[in-house]
Amino acid sequence: MKITFLFMVSMCMLLFAKEVDLPTHKIHFTGQEHFDESELQDALGVDNKSFFEFWKKDNPRIKDKLIPSLEETIESFYRSEGFYEATSKIKETNSTVFVSIRENRPVRVDSIEIESDYNITQFIQLKKGDIFRAKAFIDSKNNIISQLLKEGYCSYDLDTKAYVDLEKYSVELKYILHKGGICTFGKLTLLGLKTVEDDVVISRVRALEGERFSTTLVQETSNNLYELKAFDSVLINVDRKIYNVIPVDIRFEEMTKPYHFEAGLGYDTFVGPRVHAQITKYNFFGNARKLNLKASWSKLEQLLILSYFKPAFLTLFNKGIDIGARIGYSNLEFDGFKEEKVFSRLYLQHEDGRLKLKVGMAIEGIDITALDNLNEGDELQQAVNEGLFFLAYPYLDVVYDARDSKLNPKYGYYLAGHTELGLSDDDVSSVYLKTELEARIIHTFSNLTLSAVGKVGILDIESENGLPESKYFFAGGAFSNRAYGYRELGVIRSSTEDTIYGASTMLNLSLEANYPIWGDIYGAVFTDNTLLTEDAYDFSGDVISSAGLGVRYMTPIGPFKIDVGFNIKDPSIYGISFQIGQSF
Repeated sequence: MKITFLFMVSMCMLLFAKEVDLPTHKIHFTGQEHFDESELQDALGVDNKSFFEFWKKDNPRIKDKLIPSLEETIESFYRSEGFYEATSKIKETNSTVFVSIRENRPVRVDSIEIESDYNITQFIQLKKGDIFRAKAFIDSKNNIISQLLKEGYCSYDLDTKAYVDLEKYSVELKYILHKGGICTFGKLTLLGLKTVEDDVVISRVRALEGERFSTTLVQETSNNLYELKAFDSVLINVDRKIYNVIPVDIRFEEMTKPYHFEAGLGYDTFVGPRVHAQITKYNFFGNARKLNLKASWSKLEQLLILSYFKPAFLTLFNKGIDIGARIGYSNLEFDGFKEEKVFSRLYLQHEDGRLKLKVGMAIEGIDITALDNLNEGDELQQAVNEGLFFLAYPYLDVVYDARDSKLNPKYGYYLAGHTELGLSDDDVSSVYLKTELEARIIHTFSNLTLSAVGKVGILDIESENGLPESKYFFAGGAFSNRAYGYRELGVIRSSTEDTIYGASTMLNLSLEANYPIWGDIYGAVFTDNTLLTEDAYDFSGDVISSAGLGVRYMTPIGPFKIDVGFNIKDPSIYGISFQIGQSF
């Protein structure tokens, strides 16, 4: 995903907008032992500089209207953290509030008693000897309930108690649980549909009658229905229960403003400054159809695409099958050559939980022209395969996504495969088999998130006509080797040298570690390792390895990432990439 100028302007306005000035005092804390001053500031509503105002000095200030209740707020905060006898003294001058805290002895967990027919140990956050925190106790209960509902136990009987003894500074925790029987989804009722047929909605519903109840399936149903972009509101009610059967009632409000226009000026790490615009008509002639026209222009790339999508085009084996089509034009400049292309695609797809299948047919007319645009030091060792190429190929995409989140995963794995078979019935067509496989694995240990992404690609050409250079494998960029720009790496000659020509064999392994630094700011270290060889099935070539550092800022739509990567053998070769969203 690329950042547009409009997004950056909005962020700047948000960061530097002038707030309404209210009377404030400076505030300082002393005496605290178990909490950082920043934790106290957050709990008490103290204002401080943001992460982005790095040029400013720390200047914690509290609004004057909060000062009269400050002592009570401090004691309430400490009680919730297990310090029932904490006291504070407040001294106020004309400009500053001085807070002296005496925490005293905390209450600690003395025993934990569990009586349960379901294993809940892993969901209890407090351990024997821990300071008793009310939030951790409440979160433990909520975690138990959440897991029971995920696994279909909607008739559970849970009783949690915390017996606090202030004389002994101890607390006894008791958990009693009877999980009850398995619940299933009941009859599906759809309300409020006007221009969208029931079959279209049902093709997106995961909470189907007879299925084992799970809040995960309810959330997936909600996500799927919103992704149709035909509704302003989708309300799913699963509050009714009849003998462990839960009816599903869904109420819709169809979209009242179906036209969406977007335009922006931004910077792309590959094509540079770029303007783009697109207009989308959602619920096009009803049934959640979508029509989209997208255009973009930069010095290196010009693009125009018209796309159409219809959900639940047909039903096969009781599964809804979608249909989509795209036609377009692109003019893209590479190192040493230019690709001008017209294309069209028609595809069928089905998505069922973690599994997504797509099968389609593509037709491309590609014109390759050699260019004299190489960087200093690059050499054109042989002529680029110029000319007009006609490609017609069926293709198959398979994705199995078992990550816990698409925006910012912490656990799970992701598998994907793409294959296309070039067909020929004349002298200018190309016969080939192109296959790409990808695997990602992510796991978090405490706050440390480790990830690995492996990719392999093979291009087996049978035609004497060859292929357009752009059809081969290249590497570089945020999803590949971050010491190089997007698609900047061609066939590799040594650990520091490559060519402008695409490869028939590609391997790429990226390893990354992310760790929180401050608030929503994460630091990262990574290494990317790439093999690109001229011949198909040749894994004996040299590897270009890079390493680097990155910063991630977590946003509601995924992390904003900046990475700086260096070639391990030659640090003078480096690249800077940025993106919104995860690459693993």
